[in-house]
Amino acid sequence: MGHFSTRLQPNHPTDDPKGIAASIIEGLLYGSGDAVIGINPATDSPATVMTLLKLIDSLREQFAIPTQSCVLSHITTTLELMNAGAPVDLCFQSIAGTEKANSSFGISLALLDEAYAAALSLNRGTIGQNVMYFETGQGSELSANGHHGVDLQTCEARAYAIARKYKPLLVNSVVGFIGPEYLYDGKQIIRAALEDHFCGKLLGLPMGVDICYTNHAEADQDDMDNLLTLLGVAGCNFIMGIPGSDDVMLNYQSTSFHDALYLRKVLGLRPAPEFEQWLMKQGIVDQKGDLLPVKASHSLIKATNYMNH
Repeated sequence: MGHFSTRLQPNHPTDDPKGIAASIIEGLLYGSGDAVIGINPATDSPATVMTLLKLIDSLREQFAIPTQSCVLSHITTTLELMNAGAPVDLCFQSIAGTEKANSSFGISLALLDEAYAAALSLNRGTIGQNVMYFETGQGSELSANGHHGVDLQTCEARAYAIARKYKPLLVNSVVGFIGPEYLYDGKQIIRAALEDHFCGKLLGLPMGVDICYTNHAEADQDDMDNLLTLLGVAGCNFIMGIPGSDDVMLNYQSTSFHDALYLRKVLGLRPAPEFEQWLMKQGIVDQKGDLLPVKASHSLIKATNYMNH
């Protein structure tokens, strides 16, 4: 209670390490990233994913940042890389609430079992062994024609039952990303996001929400500001932190680094305790949690060059 976290999402349309590094540094300097630094790769190339995993891990190690890294590749790619010794903190996968819909994602429970065991075997946890990160959102089953006539909220709750089996560190609904084919306007996105958050919390999951919409939906950033506030009051665990709230790779609108600062300020919430201590040590925030001015000589800014070698 009393804490509110963010996933720092530094996506790039060509997976350019320089661009991704710049976004990571910017996010950290705004106090973002205590839930995870998580990259959606533009391609599922194992070599690219390995490069990005090493990039985040080197930064995390160099500055002793108390957070987790994740590259949100398909679970089969992550499994291949874990077997090759990649520094995987969290194993990611999108999941749905029916077998048919999960098959459309190219996954099964047996595959999730295998990846979960592989991630645990790496023993990268320090204060716990929560090694999975799942994304969900109403509409997946309908999109895959795998809903069997069942309403989408019930299907979504079934996805949370799958997630709970693997004791995830993070689960978040990306329901606004499904598009106006399923959620027509901002009011429907707000309703669905609050439903998802409620069902996830009811099932005991560490629930976050990607407060978002696609550009062809009848929604705008005012809707997202309203939803951000509603979810903050409702006890949402984490949201996304994206430069300017505009994801330049996935081409959708989400929440910015500034949005999380607003919610923390208005509702009196703080980052994860270990991460907040780190922010203070780095001179990024003061004892009240307010941002401090950062000079160009700050070690994190200098690290951009280190990461771009």
